[in-house]
Amino acid sequence: MNFELTDEQQMLADTTKDLLARSYDAEKRNAVTATERGWSTEVWQKLAELGLLGLSFAEDDGGMGAGPVETMAVMTEIGRRLAPEPVLDAVLTPGGLITDAGTADQRAKILPGVAEGTTLLAFAHAEPGRRWPDLRVDTVAEREGELWSLTGSKNPVPHGDCADLLVVTAQLPHDEGIGLFVVRADAEGLTRRGYATHDGLRGAQLELREVEAEPLGDGGDESTTITAAIVRTQAALCAEAVGAMEEALRLTTEYLKTRKQFGVPLAKFQTLTQRAADMYVLLELARSMSLYATMSLSDGVVDPAIASRAKLQVSRSAHKIGQEAIQMHGGIGMTAEYPVGHYVSRLTAIEHTLGGGDDHLRLLAATVADHDRAEL
Repeated sequence: MNFELTDEQQMLADTTKDLLARSYDAEKRNAVTATERGWSTEVWQKLAELGLLGLSFAEDDGGMGAGPVETMAVMTEIGRRLAPEPVLDAVLTPGGLITDAGTADQRAKILPGVAEGTTLLAFAHAEPGRRWPDLRVDTVAEREGELWSLTGSKNPVPHGDCADLLVVTAQLPHDEGIGLFVVRADAEGLTRRGYATHDGLRGAQLELREVEAEPLGDGGDESTTITAAIVRTQAALCAEAVGAMEEALRLTTEYLKTRKQFGVPLAKFQTLTQRAADMYVLLELARSMSLYATMSLSDGVVDPAIASRAKLQVSRSAHKIGQEAIQMHGGIGMTAEYPVGHYVSRLTAIEHTLGGGDDHLRLLAATVADHDRAEL
């Protein structure tokens, strides 16, 4: 089986890599993430012009109709450069929900603007006191005739501070399941408080008080759609983490080659080179599992267990690679001016998003008895 990217897929990855390399180094990223928005509208527009924001949308919806492999190739390059632009939070996750659950009219009205970079989305699902994999929400939807309204709290909402439209989950009346609704960011009764996260990105807390909302699709239970979106998001986070781990390892090996101790480069010390080799092994394990999750999605298999297997290994690799990168850099690895600490911060955030390693291990362990025994 061929695990290499095709020429077209590699060209897409290289184009993304070149754009982000020209746009960001450690100093530029620090400057951009320190602004109120936390990311560059200029870079965002360039991503739109290259078609990267509409990559996963159907051509009829203003996109390019690309598959999961192309999407994950882009996410890997975003992770490699630590680009703060909300491609996952403002496009892929909420846009995928609209693609899966929205009517043709809703898709035509919303998705072309997202692909053009003029409309920002956000997915408001997480709530205080609720943790993955619990899908239940306390936000409630009420209906009067043809009008719907939502009441509840959402936090954290990744990049919900800058969104124009929010895709919100809410409990349907009469315990009919969880519905998906579109809410305008300027809707009456909606308040949001934005904040910066430790990895330099942005989040928001939303308070909804009888906020007017439009149901996605027929307004029925969308639990299966939400689960599928979470699986795709977990796969995208794994791909982003692989890019970040690659760069963290590259920075570490370059530092070992140039930093001298006792008159010789640190790379001459066998213990340090062995530890760097262990980092490489962990990276390749994570890359393999990320590829496994991506290829499963390409085959039309949306399986939470596969996403958990990938997320478990990626979380373990990210944790160890981050620790070793900081340790082998010494004090400079903790400074804001040097990039390796920012990579570790982002890897830590990815590890704890939609379930940490221990969470996925518990979920997988609980299903061991469901599998047939393998005998040699």
